[in-house]
Amino acid sequence: MSDTITIGIDHGYAAIKTPHFSFPSGVVAYAHEPYTHKNVLEFEGRYYVVGSGRQPLQKDKTQSEDYYLLTLAAIAKELAHRGADPVAAVHLAAGLPLTSFGRDKKKFREYLVRDGKTVHFRFEDADYAVTIRNVSLFPQGYAAVLTQQELLNEPSVILADIGGWTVDLMRLDNKVPNAATCRSLELGMIRCLDEISEQIRRSLGLSMTTAQIESVLRGDVSSVDAAAKEIIHREAEAYTRRLLSAIQESGLDARAMPAIFLGGGAALLKRHVGAVDSLCRLFILDDVCLNAKGYEWLVGQLAGRE
Repeated sequence: MSDTITIGIDHGYAAIKTPHFSFPSGVVAYAHEPYTHKNVLEFEGRYYVVGSGRQPLQKDKTQSEDYYLLTLAAIAKELAHRGADPVAAVHLAAGLPLTSFGRDKKKFREYLVRDGKTVHFRFEDADYAVTIRNVSLFPQGYAAVLTQQELLNEPSVILADIGGWTVDLMRLDNKVPNAATCRSLELGMIRCLDEISEQIRRSLGLSMTTAQIESVLRGDVSSVDAAAKEIIHREAEAYTRRLLSAIQESGLDARAMPAIFLGGGAALLKRHVGAVDSLCRLFILDDVCLNAKGYEWLVGQLAGRE
């Protein structure tokens, strides 16, 4: 077995992110071998297709095996991408919202590490034997921003991590999170996408997929109906204003201090957030893998200090 490999994973409600991959957090189980080997995980005698659609909301990610299965798939993807030995010792670097960090840290760590036993599984026709030797957990959002030191020179900065189900907020004073300002709003991108889909059904009688809507929000070239595109951008603008209003109601005034937006929602809403007037200064970090990269970076920083 080679030296321990650090792998950062952002366990989002809508998507799983590693430094090099992002895939939907859906898991579909099969009793028999499925029709494809793409994204197929074989574990303990069962087959799972990961990255297919969106799973039901799980506020407690340890209540089922889904996020553990997604973690195994994420590890396999990263090991293959890095050309690493599939027999590997792994140091997982992951995150939790600062609002629930102290409450959930111990339980989530135990959920992932599984007593440090070697886990055998297959992913996309390759065999893996992975030993999770350690799990380091960090506040999500904050870990990502620490990799962008040039953005933290202001005395006070708002941080908004727009995920699938929640928007995690905090204020940084002199680069340090102010615990009293931490909030978790249930205003993530799933709410925005569902509202867009509903408005298109009501107005045009069309049932569009999430992938189509996200493609329009990114500005990709597609054959989506022009009237549908208009609704998508109109609703995205309305969602952006609701979000900024909710942030201000939480005691964080983006007109008075710079704001940093990151996460999958920031990437999709980049053009709409930038169009809103009266903001002090706005930074949009549209790399959806930035949290995962931040977790790995922090492990490296801590190891260097030791």
